Amino acid sequence: MSTAKYSLPGNENLNVPYGAPLIELIDMRKTYSTSGTIAVEVLRGISLTIHAGEFVAIMGQSGSGKSTLMNILGLLDRPTGGIYRFAGRDVTSLSHDELARLRREAFGFVFQQYHLLPSISAVENVEVPATYAGLAPTERRKKAMELLVRLGLEGWAEHRPNQMSGGQQQRVSIARALINGGAIILADEPTGALDSATGSEVTVLLSDLAAKGHTVVLITHDLDIARTARRVVEIRDGAIVSDSGATSAPDHRIDTKLSDKLSAASPLSDMREALAAGGRALAANPFRTALTLLGIIVGVAAVIALLAIGEGAKQAVLAQLSIYGANRMYVIPGGGVSRGAGGRLLASDADLVRSVPNVAAAMPYLNGSVTVRAGNVDYSTMGTAVTTDFPRILHWQVEHGVFFDQADERSFATVAVIGSKLASRLFPDGQDPLRRMVLVNNVPFEVIGVLASKGAISGSSDDDDTIVFPFPTGSVRVFGKEDLSWISVLVDDTSRADETATAISSVLTAEHHVEDIRVLNQIASIQAQDRTQNTLTLLLGFTAAISLAVGGIGVMNVMLMTVTERTQEIGIRMATGARTIDILRQFITEAMMVAGLGGLVGAVVGVAAGMTAALFFSMPVIFSGVAIAGAVLCAVLTGLLFGFIPALRASRLEPVTALARE
Repeated sequence: MSTAKYSLPGNENLNVPYGAPLIELIDMRKTYSTSGTIAVEVLRGISLTIHAGEFVAIMGQSGSGKSTLMNILGLLDRPTGGIYRFAGRDVTSLSHDELARLRREAFGFVFQQYHLLPSISAVENVEVPATYAGLAPTERRKKAMELLVRLGLEGWAEHRPNQMSGGQQQRVSIARALINGGAIILADEPTGALDSATGSEVTVLLSDLAAKGHTVVLITHDLDIARTARRVVEIRDGAIVSDSGATSAPDHRIDTKLSDKLSAASPLSDMREALAAGGRALAANPFRTALTLLGIIVGVAAVIALLAIGEGAKQAVLAQLSIYGANRMYVIPGGGVSRGAGGRLLASDADLVRSVPNVAAAMPYLNGSVTVRAGNVDYSTMGTAVTTDFPRILHWQVEHGVFFDQADERSFATVAVIGSKLASRLFPDGQDPLRRMVLVNNVPFEVIGVLASKGAISGSSDDDDTIVFPFPTGSVRVFGKEDLSWISVLVDDTSRADETATAISSVLTAEHHVEDIRVLNQIASIQAQDRTQNTLTLLLGFTAAISLAVGGIGVMNVMLMTVTERTQEIGIRMATGARTIDILRQFITEAMMVAGLGGLVGAVVGVAAGMTAALFFSMPVIFSGVAIAGAVLCAVLTGLLFGFIPALRASRLEPVTALARE
């Protein structure tokens, strides 16, 4: 037996035993069920062999089963029973993707209704099978143009199918069948939709392809067209009634070889083509795309704007609370058992508090109402006697001048620092208060600094309307008492605030021998407010996310509608070699493109809405880059989630079913 080799024209990876049939059907049957109960047998035990290089016409009247036979020959449909050997290999049990590989490598289809994709040009239609074969864009464009020129369509490459005549469209479909080599051309009534002259031209083209070594199977009901083939097989009522005889074949054989790759395209090429196809599909129906985008835009904009407003409100509340310090607590007189008028706090108690672990500083605080005179202006305000820890503990710095130091404390210096509001009251018209003398309860003080404006804490008090002097001077010369109003405590580790508060209470109770003080844990209050504001922000975000989910449902509905409308396109792509993953990727990509574009536009709208709220309604707004990026990412993931079901539905269609859909 000879070991000489030959391979099918246009496909060096597809080798057939020399002299053996390329296609062999044994007892092939196909039964359809109608209304779920009635079974109609369309093919009734057909046995047929076709050798490489044959030009075979399968002839029969409408309803004879010839189109069903062609669909099975082209691996577009599966038989109900029987054996189908292709190049010596039984293909009846192959997976969807394995069948797609064979269609891509071996078959080219020429349909009666052309089955061209309407949204792309002639040359792009020709390129479709080469896309799934992984041919580089420049190479497949060159090859497609050569085929169009060869078939007399130069000048028509950029025209869409609806701009071409029937004969021109059929030539485009023939070029598409040849782009991957077209080892086997299956032509189903290729002249059925053409006039006689154009039909004759198509028949001559098929004859030329057969003469060049392509295997051509022509399905027709016209005897005159059938006679152009070298072999005529007549089918009637699902059975072969005549066969003019197979072409004689050499008696020596060679080894069979088929490519084992399910896809020749790279992942990057696959994704690029999916993006291009998705862009064309979205541009083909801009109004529907805009409506789909609207739901995503509203959802993303709502998420971004509401989270920004929520974060702004949270920070505003916390800023008000933290004016007294986010890491402070206060020791005040009074407790479970009072001694005297609510217990006593002395400056020595502040020294005890400083000894408690985790206490960074403790400041005695003595305040009361005072009368301040500057020139001929008398003004009642709040006076405060504190230590040099005041700026550190209260986070309140001097804006002009200086704060008093420890030397001033030790010397009982009569120096004072005043608030910005008091400064404007005592020294109007921009007068400089520094180094000016004022009387505080008739005691002269020199103004050495002005505190930075802190703003109103509540409707009943204003920290900027105050005067501050050294603790020894204030307690002796202004207030004339030692009992403190409270002790301000600065802690190091706010996570140990409760533990520190308990320790302070224990130390002072032990010193006083009675529980006559209370510790106000400002840190715990701020932390509680922080948690509350976080909850409110999350609630706003969740509310906005609902609108994003609604937009996702809109994407799914549109994609389901798209799958229904483009079922025939799916069939065309499958017939030209698209795998399950190719169809899945295409429709998921479209859904993600819609959602991603909507997310980007929604981000712009959301930022604009937040800025509008800040500018025109004076609402505190804080945008977060993470939140904006997260919202856009969520939109894309929403497209992925809600686009998956329509995409999966599309990818599971049978090619013959999809092609038959109008």
